[in-house]
Amino acid sequence: MKPWARYLICIALGLIVGVLYAAWVVRAGTLGSGTAIGAWRTGTDFGSQDQSARTRAVVALRGLLALPAREARYYTAATDDAGRPLDGRCRYRVTGGALPARWWSLTLYDGAGYLAGDGPYSIGSASLSPAEQERWTVLIAPTPQPGHWLPTAKLDRFELTLRTYLPADAGRTSPARDQLPSIRKEACA
Repeated sequence: MKPWARYLICIALGLIVGVLYAAWVVRAGTLGSGTAIGAWRTGTDFGSQDQSARTRAVVALRGLLALPAREARYYTAATDDAGRPLDGRCRYRVTGGALPARWWSLTLYDGAGYLAGDGPYSIGSASLSPAEQERWTVLIAPTPQPGHWLPTAKLDRFELTLRTYLPADAGRTSPARDQLPSIRKEACA
């Protein structure tokens, strides 16, 4: 084989492997892959001029209209507090309290970043009674549950996104672990 043909084959293979790897990195990326706080992951560069090319690609693929940290902070969880992947055939109890923000929402997505099931798709602080604001619980399960519930549609895997809007200190820092909700597995079908 001529040397130029070998070079051409190597260049073509390098391009193919590079493109496939880049696509895998972006698709495997989650919003908030920068800092881990318990089961939750977050980043501070969403919607800013400082965001990396990888963050821009992940936001373009999975996080439509990401706002800068001073307006919203995003936290994602693909595991429970014990580090086990979130399984749509199981029931989870997500408990939290007052978050350092004006209001918040908790949304369930499938592994590709799409809303799952037939709704409800999200629970927010605006839907809580004043008595619940300091200590709240959301049940996540494949079948309807009493109280606040998000359906899993029996997905193999799912992710949770917690959005805090108008965060305290303009989003310059992340909340402490004990300020973010806990995710505890209760039972599996």
